[in-house]
Amino acid sequence: MTCPIIMTAPLHLPVLYHEIIHAMRPHSPGRYVDGTVGAGGHARGILEACAPEGQLLGFDLDPHALALARKTLAPFGRRAHLVQASYTSLPHQLQQLEWDAVDGILLDLGLSSMQLDTPGRGFSFQQDAPLDMRFDPDNPVSAASLVNELEEEELADLLYRYGEEADGRRIARAIVRARPLQTTRQLAAVVESVSPRRGRVHPATQTFQALRIAVNEELVSVAEVLPKAVAALKTGGRLAVISFHSLEDRIVKDFIREQSRELVNPPYEPIYAEERKAILKEISRKPMLPSETEIKENPRARSAKLRIAEKL
Repeated sequence: MTCPIIMTAPLHLPVLYHEIIHAMRPHSPGRYVDGTVGAGGHARGILEACAPEGQLLGFDLDPHALALARKTLAPFGRRAHLVQASYTSLPHQLQQLEWDAVDGILLDLGLSSMQLDTPGRGFSFQQDAPLDMRFDPDNPVSAASLVNELEEEELADLLYRYGEEADGRRIARAIVRARPLQTTRQLAAVVESVSPRRGRVHPATQTFQALRIAVNEELVSVAEVLPKAVAALKTGGRLAVISFHSLEDRIVKDFIREQSRELVNPPYEPIYAEERKAILKEISRKPMLPSETEIKENPRARSAKLRIAEKL
């Protein structure tokens, strides 16, 4: 049975907040995972809705985000379990809690507004800051190390693969000529010098996206966590994933659709090495999108897509 949603009117609702709570169907005494807990907005909503006995395990690589989440979720006491770790360590963390399976898993992928707006993190060229872009400050790889150490061809491939940057080779050549680059605005200026502005989007946007994804191995982590998440769900449990760009969304969409297929060999013509029933049910073929109202209140929500699947 789903508990009523009790809200305390947060100052800022995270992206697709109401859609997430509706999709996850939190109930007591359910167990839930927030793989990217951030400041704890989604997690708070889930814990409120699964009161009085529901519990949540929250992950984040960013210690600054985790410190905020601890404050946000402090009223829930021992019902909230927070760890500074990658969501790819999900099986180990569940074992530590002695949870055999969970009722719902949320993955809110990519960069948070809090990280984007924090001076000194290097995620944005709106402020001049060191070329960092690390979610985990202990990560030995920073954006500066990639920009200043990769071969030109490697850098061009990175910009195309993770930023879908059509001018990747020209930008990579300009970066190599301008080395060393140490700050966000130095890099943005180099990109702008060789790549024309297209409409309102700054020409360095895709370069910064590509570097951030590479530094934090975001696409690798998404592909790794999805099968682990499905394995951790109870029958009827739900997986909800919010993505913000086409590369993430494609991985999630393809995974859910592949796991939603029943593999049955036709007579006299074996196609599959192993037959199996469908593992997931895709809740909607099309992703949920933010409402016009939400986009007006939070323009950064514009590119968000939510996909939901239920374990069979």
